[in-house]
Amino acid sequence: MAKLPPFPGTTGRRDWPTAFDAIKKLLANGDDTTQVFRIMRALNVGNAPMNYARLIATEQGGRIAYDQVELARRFSDPAFVASFAPGTVGAAYRDFLETTGYSADGLVEVSRLVPSEDDLAHPYAWFGRRVRDTHDIWHVLTGYKADESMGEAALVAFSYAQVGGLGWALIGSAAALKSIRVTGSRLFAKAVWEGYRHGRKAKWISGEDYLTLLHEPLDAARARLGIATPVAYLHAQRELGPELASYLSTQRAANAAAVAPQQIAA
Repeated sequence: MAKLPPFPGTTGRRDWPTAFDAIKKLLANGDDTTQVFRIMRALNVGNAPMNYARLIATEQGGRIAYDQVELARRFSDPAFVASFAPGTVGAAYRDFLETTGYSADGLVEVSRLVPSEDDLAHPYAWFGRRVRDTHDIWHVLTGYKADESMGEAALVAFSYAQVGGLGWALIGSAAALKSIRVTGSRLFAKAVWEGYRHGRKAKWISGEDYLTLLHEPLDAARARLGIATPVAYLHAQRELGPELASYLSTQRAANAAAVAPQQIAA
């Protein structure tokens, strides 16, 4: 695979002081998504050229890169989201948006709080937006919950295995290590490690034509892409409970603690 030139105007150097400042803030408040993008900008140097080269080397990648579809625009269109048949990846994504209250344009807005090259008219920037905009699709495909610290950490590890970038590695590792102290067990950390292993084994999802993938039955898509059932993650969910599974998020932990008595009573 050919090596492409770096992003114009970049130094190629990682900004570790910014990354460490951001991870400290993120571990103190897992709801502060802005810190995730600070870490990505600081550490994922050279990541976009590497993955863009990988994309255009695939069978469909040249066409996908040529079309340069802006997925956030499609995912923010209610008519587009409503068009998917039951049981498909797109229908599961629709359910995800409804249950979490998240949105594709909301993620875009958060990402823009941190200065970056993502909005430039450049193929690398487009690929970066593509990774950002499909993050929640990956939640759907992998089964890792988005409104839960452990689910996010596991998907971060999965993402590192898929697309590289030390930013993903730092977040996943830091969350896993802190979880051992906070939860008093290694279950959370094992779920994160499982996410990395599953990402290594799965097909390269960033090379998929998402507009086609969304119409595919969810179970069939998982099987075709080689995305395994997250056994360690599901076990950790049951054992830790919702409060400890979301230990990084003050708001989520509070919500989990409030819901737990109702679940027990039921």
